[in-house]
Amino acid sequence: MIGSLRGKIQEVSSEHVLIEVGGIGYECLASLGTLAELSVKRGQEIFVQTYTHVREDALQLFAFTDRAEKNLFLSLLKVNGIGPKMALNILSGDRVERILNMIEQGDAKALSKFPKVGKKTAEQMVLTLKGKLVLIESAAPAVAPGKNRELTSALVNLGFRVSDVEKVVEDLPKDVDLQEGIRQGLAALTTM
Repeated sequence: MIGSLRGKIQEVSSEHVLIEVGGIGYECLASLGTLAELSVKRGQEIFVQTYTHVREDALQLFAFTDRAEKNLFLSLLKVNGIGPKMALNILSGDRVERILNMIEQGDAKALSKFPKVGKKTAEQMVLTLKGKLVLIESAAPAVAPGKNRELTSALVNLGFRVSDVEKVVEDLPKDVDLQEGIRQGLAALTTM
């Protein structure tokens, strides 16, 4: 699987970006926000994270300029009835932080206004993802120095919500080493 690309932008259209890496052009589908951001960087070297989607009749790359957008894309793929193209349409419909807030607030009515997302799909998004996504506003918390910062970062990067991680880390012994802290933190977080 191709996880990221670093290269020069050769072309940006309304649906994809063509990135040349080592003489090979990779055509990547992207959200409208990502395409707009990349269109001003034509000819420049850029870095994008990618998702490789393989079907029996196609191999597609999807490009993302930031980790939050890719994480939301991957989360949307877990929802029954949402494939990569629909997930990309949803990402094109609004900013990532607003979509995350709609899901977290259980606002199926607002979610159903995205292209090709009906009431049932919107309700399925809320049912599947509510409480399981890290909100953007809290994605970069001010955490305690040293081991607690590393421990908090490690647990958040494993997909747990920042507020839950901070509560668990606060209850751990102050002299716990990083490896043991992750083990104890995972045990506590999985029972929440």
